Amino acid sequence: MISSGAPALSAEGLGKRFGDRVAFEDVSFEVAVGEVFGFLGPNGAGKTTTVRTLGTLIHASAGSAAVAGVPLTSNNEAAIRRRIAIMPESPGLYPRLSVAENLQCFADLYEVADPPARIEHALAAVNLSDRATDPCGSLSKGLRQRVALARALLSDPEVLFLDEPTAGLDPVAAREVNELISGLGHGGVTIFLTTHRLEEAERLCDRVAILNRTIRTVGRPSELRDRLFARALTVRTASPLSNPDDTFDGLPAVIRWRQEADGSYLLNVSDTTIAAPAITRALVGAGADLLSLGEAYHSLEDVYFALIDEDVEVRQP
Repeated sequence: MISSGAPALSAEGLGKRFGDRVAFEDVSFEVAVGEVFGFLGPNGAGKTTTVRTLGTLIHASAGSAAVAGVPLTSNNEAAIRRRIAIMPESPGLYPRLSVAENLQCFADLYEVADPPARIEHALAAVNLSDRATDPCGSLSKGLRQRVALARALLSDPEVLFLDEPTAGLDPVAAREVNELISGLGHGGVTIFLTTHRLEEAERLCDRVAILNRTIRTVGRPSELRDRLFARALTVRTASPLSNPDDTFDGLPAVIRWRQEADGSYLLNVSDTTIAAPAITRALVGAGADLLSLGEAYHSLEDVYFALIDEDVEVRQP
């Protein structure tokens, strides 16, 4: 068990090289017990290699880490593996065996105590109790992913690594898998989730890290938005203002403004609680018909592309 107050996962200056090629370097973070932690980044950023390193499948080249409260060393690999589970992007199931037979096979490999009870519990957790006798080869990809998730739950892991669990799934199947992941997170399992679906990470994760060979940023999606983007208000009026300079210039807490292509006005502000009432009064004074005034929203996707584009610009000659 993880000691009280200790993180479920931690890394300090972790790195992995394959000869002269850097997979990732100087990776540092902590994940709290019961947290759903998103690990985002473009192809080749080092996400899967980081999972393989933390999961004791390959050895780190630099730095240190602890997984499920156990220091990541060659002597501790067996102890770590007993406390974690990894669900790779490819389910890796035996198509001719039934769902239950697949789980029985892996329960034997994991040396799970009371396999029938654990299989029953895992199938119930992913809503597949009624498909236990179906051959895995007859299942849709979405259902196979749910079987793979059940397999990962057999050992009752303290930390669950999910590597692109919804890759290639249609929206309905992806939503079903996401609902299962959300339920596991609420149930206290620590989840380390790599994904390319930014809206998925924003919906599921307590915090996210954006990786591009090294950690670019870590935090809650709302914190990252505030860190990267200025506060802004969007104003929509029934018709264009005759003299927007006179309306917006000099208003309290308004830093700058511009008119957008759709006819709305975007105002960068230092404090929305001061700026919004002042803007409303100014529009009324100008005789404008105000349709809406609201805070401009930046998604996790905006954060992601702002950081990745910044990396691309740095690499330009």
